[in-house]
Amino acid sequence: TLQWEILGRQFVEYEQMAPFLIPEEQQRRLLDFLPLFLKAWEQSAGVIVFPNIQLLASEVSKLLTKEIKRNLNGKPAEEARLALEQLLQQKGEAEDGRLLLKSVYLLSQTDLRTMCNIIGSGLPAALMQCLYLFFTFPLKKTSDDGETSEDDTQTQEMLVKIMLNMYREEQGVEELLAADKLQSLIIATASLWDQCSHSWKIPTGRVLRTISKAQTKTSIVYLQAVDCIKIAIQNLFKLADTIPACDVCEAASIVLCFVKDSYPISSALLTEFENNDGYQLLLKIILRCEGLQQNEGDPYLDEILDMLTCLTTCGKTELKVSGNIVHPQLPHFNFEQTRSSGMTVKNLQAFQVLQSIFMKSNDQHLCGRILEAIGTIWAWDTVNFFLLEWTLQPINQFTDIIHFKPHPVQVQFFRLVESIVLDLSYVPHEILKKVQYLIKENTVPFCTLTALRCLLSMTQKDLLFSDIFRDSGLLGLLLALLRKQAKILRKSAGTHQPGLEEGTEKELNAVMLKMVAALTVGSVRNTVVLKDYGMVPYIKIFLDDECYRSATLSILEQLSVINYEEYMSIIIGALCSSTQGELHLKLDLLKSLLRILESPKSHSAFRTCSGFNGLLSLLSDMEGALQDPPSGLWAAVGQNCILELVFYTLQGITAALHLDPVNSNFFQRNGLFEKMAEDLGSLGCFWTQGEWQIPLSLERTRTFGEFLDAAFCSSEPFPMWLKNCIWILNFLDHMVKGTLHLESYFKEERKPEMGEASRDDQEGPQAQEEHPVAFKRPGNKLPASAHRWEMGDCAIVHPGAVCVMVRLLPKLYKEGHSQLSQEIQCAVVDHIQSLVKSEKSRQVMCGSGLLSTIITSCQDAFRNESHPLHLPLTRVFEKLASQAIEPDVLR
Repeated sequence: TLQWEILGRQFVEYEQMAPFLIPEEQQRRLLDFLPLFLKAWEQSAGVIVFPNIQLLASEVSKLLTKEIKRNLNGKPAEEARLALEQLLQQKGEAEDGRLLLKSVYLLSQTDLRTMCNIIGSGLPAALMQCLYLFFTFPLKKTSDDGETSEDDTQTQEMLVKIMLNMYREEQGVEELLAADKLQSLIIATASLWDQCSHSWKIPTGRVLRTISKAQTKTSIVYLQAVDCIKIAIQNLFKLADTIPACDVCEAASIVLCFVKDSYPISSALLTEFENNDGYQLLLKIILRCEGLQQNEGDPYLDEILDMLTCLTTCGKTELKVSGNIVHPQLPHFNFEQTRSSGMTVKNLQAFQVLQSIFMKSNDQHLCGRILEAIGTIWAWDTVNFFLLEWTLQPINQFTDIIHFKPHPVQVQFFRLVESIVLDLSYVPHEILKKVQYLIKENTVPFCTLTALRCLLSMTQKDLLFSDIFRDSGLLGLLLALLRKQAKILRKSAGTHQPGLEEGTEKELNAVMLKMVAALTVGSVRNTVVLKDYGMVPYIKIFLDDECYRSATLSILEQLSVINYEEYMSIIIGALCSSTQGELHLKLDLLKSLLRILESPKSHSAFRTCSGFNGLLSLLSDMEGALQDPPSGLWAAVGQNCILELVFYTLQGITAALHLDPVNSNFFQRNGLFEKMAEDLGSLGCFWTQGEWQIPLSLERTRTFGEFLDAAFCSSEPFPMWLKNCIWILNFLDHMVKGTLHLESYFKEERKPEMGEASRDDQEGPQAQEEHPVAFKRPGNKLPASAHRWEMGDCAIVHPGAVCVMVRLLPKLYKEGHSQLSQEIQCAVVDHIQSLVKSEKSRQVMCGSGLLSTIITSCQDAFRNESHPLHLPLTRVFEKLASQAIEPDVLR
């Protein structure tokens, strides 16, 4: 602070003495003062505490301006250029110029009042003359290594920073016009870009862009009066044929900045640009950029495209187009509400350049940038889509040629088309007709695939598209194509032909199926069309391929709406004809079946189509599948998948029995519970000898709920056979209560996308060993439903399932695990005892006529009073005695 006070007093003395000094002495005293000022500034970390800073800035700036003019006066351009360099370098006598430059550089960064004093000194015009000379007359003088010297770089940085600070103010732009060099510099960039000083290209561009943003009415009149834009365009036309495309982009972007930035003040420069073929120049320059690497023309090519996009909104009058809305439209679409006060298109000439670029170029970067520009224009104001499409029809025309464009451009284009529906809520019927024709012709399969995905996304938005695409013939076209592909698949079944059904063609089949599925969801009329086309036998063919299966099942599920019997016949038939290795086919079919069985109307069709026998046959086919260790084909499948199949099979049976007395009676009357017990008992995890073992005295007893926790939620080791038995009994318990079809124990696996291996190929013995179970349970806890074992008030809905549990009791055994086997047997019997606690449960059980089955299954335990199960089983029957309607059986 003391140092600044001393400097302040010294400068006051200078002010007082200045009027009485000759100019040379006045200049010398100021130059002697500046090193002290700079030293104080450096020592105070850039903080200036100087009361007379505005006057100092004015004096220093005037002196720098005077020195620049003195070095320029009367000299040829190249000599003047050299003199300026010597003035501003820190060498010899030119050290004073360097001192002045650095002082002005620091002062220009203080505040606006100080900057105004600098601008008023005449420095803006003087520095514009300097910039013109530095840019247009390159010097060969460099350091020994051929690079620009450090002094040159520092000088350049200070000069440019001063100019940027001055020219961002309107006052600074007004002042620089006095030099009459602004138009000369703009024209020089448009004509001498390949001959100018390379090191001054970027700085000159920065300075001119700063001036452009601060244009005033006066500066625009000045540039118009000297035909600046006209001459620049003429020069750029010549330059465009001679220098690299990226260089001409850089030069043209500077000229275009003045045109765009001046428009909010005056349309004069834009009019001059348009009247002198400015748009044709831009089209020529941009098309020359075809084939450049994506970053080679940046950022100037992108800058030109961005400015051209902005120019589309520059016009004196609003475009007026009459509405031509084709119906039907989405319910919430209202054209009148799309009008807003945003940025609307008023300049079709500018947009035609963008449109022509896309029409003429196949360059990925260029075409992609045009599509981005169109998306930006739509985002400015939704009415812009209608203004453009009802006049120039860009999207309509692009659809005709999109198959010629690179694949990424095709994807980007159809996303843009999709946004018309998803973002604007408008149905572009004419465009959709052309997209449909593109699909029909299938000239480029990838383009067809991308177009179809676009229509699929629209169809999933609103049911209206189900009617639109049926009436347009798209549904019929897809069905015809799928029929053809189904025939090919049927002929090639069992054989592998290289290249067949690979890549894009296979993806196309998958998306066609998804599209048909989307068109039939919620549309009975479209489902009837599919059936009337005789497509059901052909759609079935696609079930075998996992890539097609999800969409195929969706189509068949829609078929069930009009004909449950046909759906059931197809699904049950496919389940019964599937091979042992087609485990995931069975799972997918069962999950589909469960979705349909949610409707009670489907239960009769399930029964008449042999659904119960079909599902039980799945269990029969899994004989020995849960052996430990696994053997044969089952070793490659994994026990988790097998258990999952058991679960969904039992779920399907439970769903078909749910609240359906006819089905329940059918299942029991035909001895299917006994068949189920036999099939479950042969899975491999249950003891198959069929004889009760010698009873032991138990060291400990656990409830079944505790067994579940111990088996799956603790570190206690449990053999795999016991885990499997526990889960199957858990399934049966929920079947007893009629709730199994509501449970969810297994994680839903993600379906493979195109190009991925199927689940069957990915899974192997090692993967299954590492992940033996995939049960859905939060953290390390079982599903809450698993603990319902302890609930004694649950009603018995399906007493036959109790019989299945009892039949499996003697098979809950494994050699080498006698103690554990007997303990689990007692836990199951205790649970069965808890099931019949309520009077309602006993009534259901006794009314089923199944007590004799239970007695037969457990006769050894009944006859042997020392058997551990004798007492608990006897208690079960004691509870049933009061409700018994089978006295002979009880006796």
